Amino acid sequence: MRRVVALLAATALATLLAGCGSSSGGGGGSGGELVVSGFSFGAQDFQRTVIEPFQQQTGVKVSFEPGSNSDRYNKLLVNKARPDTDVVLMSDIFAKQGEQQGLFAKIDPASLPNLGQTVDFARSSGGMGVPYTFTLLGMLYSTQTFGNTPPTVAALWDPKFAGKIALPDISATAGVPFLMAVAQTFGSGPQDMATAFAKLAELKPHVLQFYSSTTELLSLLQRGEIVAAPGLDLFAYGAVAGGSPIGWAPLDTGKFLSYNEAEIVAGSPNPKAAATFVNYLLSAEAESATAKAFYDKPVNRGASVPPIVARVSGGAAKDPGAAGFTPVDLDFVAQHRAEWIDEFARRVSG
Repeated sequence: MRRVVALLAATALATLLAGCGSSSGGGGGSGGELVVSGFSFGAQDFQRTVIEPFQQQTGVKVSFEPGSNSDRYNKLLVNKARPDTDVVLMSDIFAKQGEQQGLFAKIDPASLPNLGQTVDFARSSGGMGVPYTFTLLGMLYSTQTFGNTPPTVAALWDPKFAGKIALPDISATAGVPFLMAVAQTFGSGPQDMATAFAKLAELKPHVLQFYSSTTELLSLLQRGEIVAAPGLDLFAYGAVAGGSPIGWAPLDTGKFLSYNEAEIVAGSPNPKAAATFVNYLLSAEAESATAKAFYDKPVNRGASVPPIVARVSGGAAKDPGAAGFTPVDLDFVAQHRAEWIDEFARRVSG
């Protein structure tokens, strides 16, 4: 009888461990590790503020694999038949493309108790995964030129600023939201791409540079080579905190946000542990820690944000919806993005 009881206990323990981290049935990480694919930016801080506390609290071992959106997306495509990753953290546009390619599984909201503590757009994004942080499109500008009155979208077309502005390349995170902001400012709405491209082609001779990186943009502003550029609020935090004469403000028309999404890979070797990780990522504890470490704005209403984030982004740092910000229509973007990239290169940046 004792042998039977011992065998049953051992079997129950093995089942519990398997539900948390087994790699059986797939090509997962060795030893039942949970494999999380995330961003290179802030990778060490993410390891410290999210991965390590999660491991300590759950006992689940995590292997974190950082990289660019495109490289990690291509890896998922290559390994689609035999996935070796459990959780992927990606920008909203790449996440939508992955969903359309069948790379991700729908996350059951019941497995994410912390989802109920998030802001509205995080609970109603319509994706298979969940947003866990966001950035806001606005205008970066020289306070020496504009003081406390930021330039409008239309002001970029003012001839007196010719050669003193920069625009996001369409491949940049701010690129598509700004394209839609131009459509909303001058056209019939954010999907009026014909008007948007016509206006950007008109502006082309006035643009000093089409930027694709944060460093590139801030350098132009700090050296005084440009006085304004549409960009993300995230770009401004360090510069403002360091005393640079740079400001950021929401656009007067076209208040769009972009977000990063947590997705569980279809065929994940460890789906239960993956959901546990995503739920922890949405916790006030984790979101407060990442906000402090590298300015990731939280979607959890109970999380705190650093003073510089609140100073630059205002109330939108805690509740973007209440401040009038909305996500772009990702279905529309995914349908047309490839043709927009070609048209942008041909008519605007080329």
